[in-house]
Amino acid sequence: MTGKKQKNRDSESTTADLAESGSIMKIATRNVISAPPTMRIYGAVETLAHWGFRRLPIVDPGTHRLKGILTIPDLINFLGGGEKFNLINVKHAGNFLAAINESVSKIMRQDVCTLHPSATVEDAITIIVKNRIGGIPIVDDSGILVGIVTERDVLRVLAKRSSYQPIRDVMSTRLIVAGPDQLLSEVTRILNKHGFRRLPIISDNILFGIITATDIMNYLGSGKVFEKLITGHVDEVICIPVRELMSTKNLYLTSPDRSVSEVCQEMLEKKVGAFPVIEDNHLVGLVTEFDMVQLLSKE
Repeated sequence: MTGKKQKNRDSESTTADLAESGSIMKIATRNVISAPPTMRIYGAVETLAHWGFRRLPIVDPGTHRLKGILTIPDLINFLGGGEKFNLINVKHAGNFLAAINESVSKIMRQDVCTLHPSATVEDAITIIVKNRIGGIPIVDDSGILVGIVTERDVLRVLAKRSSYQPIRDVMSTRLIVAGPDQLLSEVTRILNKHGFRRLPIISDNILFGIITATDIMNYLGSGKVFEKLITGHVDEVICIPVRELMSTKNLYLTSPDRSVSEVCQEMLEKKVGAFPVIEDNHLVGLVTEFDMVQLLSKE
C-alpha cells in the first residue's frame, strides 16, 4: 500500500471515529483534578500551578456534581483585567491578601459548556471552535463530573489528518503586542479585553518573548507574588514590568513556509499552545492550537 493511500485511509478512519457516539470518552481525561467551591482562590491557583492545568472544575464535595469552573482567563480578569477585579478593588479596598483568601466560588464561572459521555469528538470540536474555549467538562445525567476534554486532546486526533498548507495561510497577522517594561496591570487588561491567552513582547522591533496567561497564573500560584507584598495592596502585585514574569527558556519559533502538519506535530511534542512565526528575524504572525483545530476540523 502506498504512503498516500495509507494516509487517506487513516484520514477516513479518523473522520469515522470523530462521529462515533461516546467517542469523546476515548480521548478524555477521566481522573479529573477538581476543587470544592469553598476552596480559597489562592488554593485553587496553587492547584492549577502544581498540575500545570489551564482550568479547574469546581464540584460539590459530597455529590461530585459540577458547580462551575475556574480558568486562567478568570484569574486574568480577577487580577485586573475585568469585573472580577472588583473583588479586590471594591470589596476589599485594594487588599490583595484579603481577596485571594476568598472562596473560589466568588470568581468561578457557573455557566459552563459541558458534554455528555455519549457525545462525539465532533461535538467537542464544534463547541471549541464556536465558543473559542480550551476545555470542556463531561458530566453524566446527574450532573456528576466524569471527565474533561481539552483543545489539545482534540488536536491529537485531528493531527492524523495531513495538511500541507503553509503556516502563513493560517497564522494571525494582526497582532497586538506589548513591551517588556509594560506593567502587568496593562497586560491583564489587554488579555481580558481581547480574550487572548498570550501576548508577544517586542523590544527594538525584535521579538523579546511572549507573556502568557499561564506565566501570570504561575506568578500567583508559585508564591512569587508574596515577595512583592509589603502592605498587601494589589498595586504591589500588578504594577511590575512583565519582563519579570515571562519565561524565554522555552520560546519555540517557526517560519511561515512550514506545513500545518509539521508545526502541529511539533506543538504536540513540545506541549506548547502557540508558535511565534518569524521571517527575516521579525515577528510576522502567531499560530496557535486553536488555529490548528479550526483548520484541521475542516479538512
